[in-house]
Amino acid sequence: MDIEKILKRLVRIGTVTVTDPVKRVARVKFQDTGMTSGLLHVLASRPYIPDYETKPQRTEFEAGGSGDAAYERHKHNLEIKPWMPKVNATVLTLYLPILDADGFILGEIGALGKLKQWADQ
Repeated sequence: MDIEKILKRLVRIGTVTVTDPVKRVARVKFQDTGMTSGLLHVLASRPYIPDYETKPQRTEFEAGGSGDAAYERHKHNLEIKPWMPKVNATVLTLYLPILDADGFILGEIGALGKLKQWADQ
């Protein structure tokens, strides 16, 4: 493979097919070739609140009000984990500039329709 082909495949967009949160790796299918990557390392990122928009997390005390013991004043734990892409998420990947190099998932891409080069494919 010549240097030009290697350079063209350094930065790519694909869809996550498999994740392993314990090892912090995932596989990505690239739409332009239909091929699935080997395991790609997910970059370390600051912790975030999973499913924040669909499941609001609470740490404040909740008051019951009914007098029933099951509804007494209590609080819920907030679970915070490092970000991992979910299966079917569209992600941006980066490979080291050598043949058969390791690759990395840099992050998730939201609205692909706004990316001209992706819309043209």
